[in-house]
Amino acid sequence: MLSCQRHLFAIEHEVTYLNAASYSPLPRPVQSAGERGVSEKVRPWRRDAHAAHLIVEAARRDAARLIGAGPDDIAIVGAASYGIATALANLRLAAGTRILLLEGEHSSLHLALAGFAGSTRTQLDVVPRPENGDWTSAVLDRIEDEGALPIGLAALTPLHWTDGSLVGLSRIVPELHRRRAAVMIDATQAAGVMKLDVAELRPDYLMFPVYKWLLGPYGLAFLYVAPKWQGARPLEEHGFNREAYDSTTKHSVETLPYLEGARRFDRGERDSFITIPMARAGLELVHEWGVGEIEARLRMLTDLLAQGLEALGIETMPRHLRAPHILGFQVPNADAVEIGREAERAGIFLSVRHGYLRVSPHVFNDEEDAERLLVWMKSYLRR
Repeated sequence: MLSCQRHLFAIEHEVTYLNAASYSPLPRPVQSAGERGVSEKVRPWRRDAHAAHLIVEAARRDAARLIGAGPDDIAIVGAASYGIATALANLRLAAGTRILLLEGEHSSLHLALAGFAGSTRTQLDVVPRPENGDWTSAVLDRIEDEGALPIGLAALTPLHWTDGSLVGLSRIVPELHRRRAAVMIDATQAAGVMKLDVAELRPDYLMFPVYKWLLGPYGLAFLYVAPKWQGARPLEEHGFNREAYDSTTKHSVETLPYLEGARRFDRGERDSFITIPMARAGLELVHEWGVGEIEARLRMLTDLLAQGLEALGIETMPRHLRAPHILGFQVPNADAVEIGREAERAGIFLSVRHGYLRVSPHVFNDEEDAERLLVWMKSYLRR
């Protein structure tokens, strides 16, 4: 099993950081890459533009490799919300169809899909949170509802972001394909810690940022665009996404073709001095460790936490219904926000999401971190 990688992070001994699902700390190699990028911006005349382009394409290849795609299928964008906006700008749904979404989904999906439904005369069909935590069965039941409108689009995640409850896409997506529905996957909480294969899932679009599980900077994300959509129109117009653009040309720029493949969807200012090298450094670490090895280590830690919490009388999701890297739980008759604040005062950092305490370890955590949270929780419950 992959060993604890805390030595690569600037985490003080007294800090127990269990909040990678919000923001990961930066590993030292990623920090160094960013510092080199800042130095280049301080003295841009020393910058090697060709070398910078090679790093951009290396990052694109590493991102593609995470999800079983090719580099030609990947666009470099600014956030998951940018990828969602790109998808919705090009998807065409028939009026009178429905858009499937999970209850309590993240704002990037919920807000965009609510507006899209209103503008396309489609119905936003929100799947209620299942009491037993089985999102897969709940979504399948909703898909198969004979009294409902046809599904035009399903906007899904591999797990619910609030508590780590699994959404079985390998079972759900084939049913959507059978109904000729479009599929958009927000892999923000899965890329780098769970197996994702676009050849198996065949989504129309899939997006993920790098600032959480991929140990990268804020403000950068990758967008997978299925080949059938790679001739669509990008959100932005700039020289990066056109072939051989020349501002001195006397010919009509309207006839200048876009780049082939997903590169046409790249954002403006794509070749960041700072964030692209940082993202590439983080992706290199993830590939060096292996997604399977990361997943196994984080499963070991969340299993330890779940067992310890159960021993304290705190119910957790059954193992087969929860993701390997996020554990959400509720403490009966207690204020989750107050628990989160008290834990933070004790140097233990986690999140509160929709009334759940959300614990999300990464490779910098070890058994001692799990034990520290459990000991603190036992003390809190006594008080």
